[in-house]
Formats: sequence, structure tokens, C-alpha cells
Amino acid sequence: MFEGLHHVALIASDYDASKRFYTKVLGLEVIAETYRKERGSWKLDLQVPGGGQLELFSFPNPTERPSRPEACGLRHLAFRVSNLDATVEHLRSHQVVVEDIRVDSLTGAKFTFFADPDGLPLELYQCLTVIN
Repeated sequence: MFEGLHHVALIASDYDASKRFYTKVLGLEVIAETYRKERGSWKLDLQVPGGGQLELFSFPNPTERPSRPEACGLRHLAFRVSNLDATVEHLRSHQVVVEDIRVDSLTGAKFTFFADPDGLPLELYQCLTVIN
């Protein structure tokens, strides 16, 4: 029935700061950027390596949403990486606070968490095998 995940949509409180974070710090490639005048809103489509996209939106005066890891709803976004240590070092070189690396007790894989400019929890997960 499903062929894969197409996109995840995020609403930023500071569009320019989030655009800079996702493109310059995380290195995601811009597919398209559109200003929707009737909504006073930007939409930025970003390519995620390995397939899928992030849609980054701006809206005038967006309401806050709980994003604590245990809040009901979206828990976090996880990015698959092949070298967790190098990725953590890259993020820290951009003054991104990254938690200590942990090991998944079920899979043995290494992982850690950091946050985007709005505090959205993001995970880095070093897969031991590639999942298609």
C-alpha cells in the first residue's frame, strides 16, 4: 500500500533561522522555495538524502505546540547517519548542543538527540544495516 515516506512538515517561529539551520547546518538541499502571498507564508521544500522531504513553513503568529519527547503527538524526527561521531562533531562546530551518545539496548545502534531552532527534538541514529 505505501511505497515510502514522502515528507514531514514543520512550522517555524523564525523562518530565516530555521531555513539557515536546515540548509547550512544540516546541509539539506533546497528543492523549491515559495512565498504564498494570500497566507503571508513561506514554504521551503528540502530534500532529505535517501528519499523523502522536509517541508518548512512560516505562518504569521503560529501557536506553540508541546514538543517534549513524551508529549502526545510527534515525538521526534530521526536522521539516519553512517558516522555518528563525525556528525556530532559537525553540529557542535556550529554551536548546536548535542546530548551524549547512547546505545539502543534493542538494536545496539548508537544514537543521540539535539534540537532545531524551535526546540523540536531531532535524533541522529547510526544504523548498523541499511533498511530499504
